[in-house]
Amino acid sequence: MPAPAWNQNPAPALEAAFRHIAATRMAGLPIANAMLEVEAVAFRRYEKSGHWLGVLITPWAINLLLLPAPGAPWPDPAPGAKHTWHFPSGDYEFTVAGEEALGTYHLCSLFSPPAEFNAQEEARQTAYAVLAALMLEGGCEEDRSTPPPPGRRAFLGLGR
Repeated sequence: MPAPAWNQNPAPALEAAFRHIAATRMAGLPIANAMLEVEAVAFRRYEKSGHWLGVLITPWAINLLLLPAPGAPWPDPAPGAKHTWHFPSGDYEFTVAGEEALGTYHLCSLFSPPAEFNAQEEARQTAYAVLAALMLEGGCEEDRSTPPPPGRRAFLGLGR
């Protein structure tokens, strides 16, 4: 599946594609949190890579996503492969994924399933906190003398 370059913010397309998934493939599954709905949060071009970056909230997962933008180099390994992206807070491993309506994108799982959220606003505020922490130089580890490599939840202070 090719990775189309997104000239405009992919948030509306992400929401449409994942609302369809919520109504079909994920409908009625016990991992879905009925308190959450599909929402693409704060998608914008990340200046270092030029790609689209944001958080996708769904009832079954909350993921950090990167989607390709025109003119910026985009690694396109096979779906399921891993790719490491660098941010000011550290290096994070993303999984290559794809949907027919979206093409290929990279995701970093933050919460799967997101059972700890009791409201959409909680999930949305967590998404903003993740994006802010992602941009903190040097991560958010309290003891920076010998910081371990950050895991996918490290920038939230939820352990490695």
